[in-house]
Amino acid sequence: MGRMPRSYLYVPGIDTRRMAKVLDTGTDAVIVDLEDAVPADRKDEARDIVRAWTEGLGAVVPDVWIRANSGERGLQDVASLRDCAGIAGFVLAKADLGQVQRATEVLEGSGLAVVPLLETAGAILAATQIAAAGVQHLQIGEYDLCADVGLAPGPDETETAWARAQVVFASSAAGLMPPVAPVSVEIRDTELFAASTRLAARQGFVGRTCIHPAQVTVVNEVFTPTSGEVEAAREILGRFAALDGSAVMVDDAGRLVDEATLRSARRTLALAGEETKEHVA
Repeated sequence: MGRMPRSYLYVPGIDTRRMAKVLDTGTDAVIVDLEDAVPADRKDEARDIVRAWTEGLGAVVPDVWIRANSGERGLQDVASLRDCAGIAGFVLAKADLGQVQRATEVLEGSGLAVVPLLETAGAILAATQIAAAGVQHLQIGEYDLCADVGLAPGPDETETAWARAQVVFASSAAGLMPPVAPVSVEIRDTELFAASTRLAARQGFVGRTCIHPAQVTVVNEVFTPTSGEVEAAREILGRFAALDGSAVMVDDAGRLVDEATLRSARRTLALAGEETKEHVA
């Protein structure tokens, strides 16, 4: 596989000017938004705009996703745009288990991925089932979630820590790649945004969704392994590959190296953009 995406930049599916520029922002992935960024009376028009835009993508570097609307309209988005060229798949707004299952059926045989955006209390409580429903990875949408539950997050973001943990643990239990951290409205104070992103990384997220190009550089920096981390990951995987069928080994410091350690090493190399044959979850 190539680089595991670090940054996912949203762009309104109705704004052709911003869509023309988004591929040059340095983001690893683009999410073209048909939901919140598009007025209700322009939803059908936005589909046409997105379809035309994807036809001109060519060999782009960022992954391109389409955020579909919630409910029945979202399933219509998926069915209507599943044949768009060059897209990786669909992010399902306000996803629940039923919508995920139906979208997966619509996309059967297309090779496109489904990514549920968990934005309600019900979705968080069903994260384990949703993660096991054939999706690529999970994302969490905290602004809608907080409105749904009645949370008012403070600067340390502890109020949403429990919900984040559910998504991280559900992803790991299902063998998925790690979930992607939620957006932040902080676009001016880069230090504050960087601290928030480092917190998400410590909590088990890999990558973050962005709403402004200025956030992309920060997210990419936080989720790019250091040269030392890359070398250590290469060494661990290289030494383990040289073993003859052993399930564990002990490193030079006397620490046990097991499958969990190897998964972490593979993830490090995937974030660095190096090929790994093993699954990176």
